[in-house]
Amino acid sequence: MKRMYIFLGLFVLSLLFSACSKSVDEYNKPAVYWYGKIIESLSDGNYDKADDYYSSLQGEHIGSPLLPEATMILAIAHMHNGEYLLTEHFLSEYIKRYANANEIEFAEYLKIKAKYRSLPHPRRDQVFIQDAIEQAEAFEKNHPHSMYYSLVDTMLTRLYLGRASFNESIAGLYDRIDKPRSAKYYRDLDPQAWINWKNVTPAKIPWYREWFVGDGKSSWYAFLIPDTKSVVSRNTVSDSDENITK
Repeated sequence: MKRMYIFLGLFVLSLLFSACSKSVDEYNKPAVYWYGKIIESLSDGNYDKADDYYSSLQGEHIGSPLLPEATMILAIAHMHNGEYLLTEHFLSEYIKRYANANEIEFAEYLKIKAKYRSLPHPRRDQVFIQDAIEQAEAFEKNHPHSMYYSLVDTMLTRLYLGRASFNESIAGLYDRIDKPRSAKYYRDLDPQAWINWKNVTPAKIPWYREWFVGDGKSSWYAFLIPDTKSVVSRNTVSDSDENITK
C-alpha cells in the first residue's frame, strides 16, 4: 500500500513539473510568435487564449509594430463574437496608444457600433443608450465629413427613437392610471417632434420575455395589482395639487 501512495505521489509531482516546464517554455518568445498564437487562437475560436497571448505580446514587446494590428484584430474579433465590452476595451487601448488622426476616426466609429449593438433591450439600458448618444453626437461634431457619418447618423436616429420610445411607454403607463401631469412630464422630457407614433412599429418582444416585462402597454398580471394610489407612489403629485406646486 505504501508503494502505491509513493507511486501516486511521484506521478503527481511529475505532472506538476511537466506543467511548469511547459509554461516556462512560453516565456521570452519573439513578437511574431505571440502574434501567430493570437491569430491561431482566434481561428480556433478560443478568444480567451487569444487575449492571454496578447498580454504576453504586450508585456514582452511593448514597442513591437505588431501590437497596433493585434489590438485592432482582437477588437474586431470580439465584436463579431458579441463581446462588446471587450471590443470597447481594445478600441480604447488602440485609440490611446497607437492610432493616428485618420485611424482614430475609424476606431471611434467602431466603438459607437459596439455600443449600439450591445443594446438589444432599450428599456433595460437607459444609461448605456445615453452614453451611446453622447458618443455618436461627439463623432458627428468632430468628424462632419467622415465616410462613416451616415452610418453613425442612422444609429443615432435609432438611439433617439429608442430613448423616446422608453419615455413614451412610461407616459402611457401614467395615462392608464389617470396621471396626466406625470404623462406630460415624460413626453416633454425628451421631445422628438419628428416622431409620428402612429407610424412607429413597437419592437417585438419574445413571448417568454413578454410574460415578465409586458409589451409596453400592459402585462398579463395587471389584474393582480390593486387600483390604489399607494401602489403607484405615495409621493405622486395629483392634478389637484397643481396650484400648490406652481
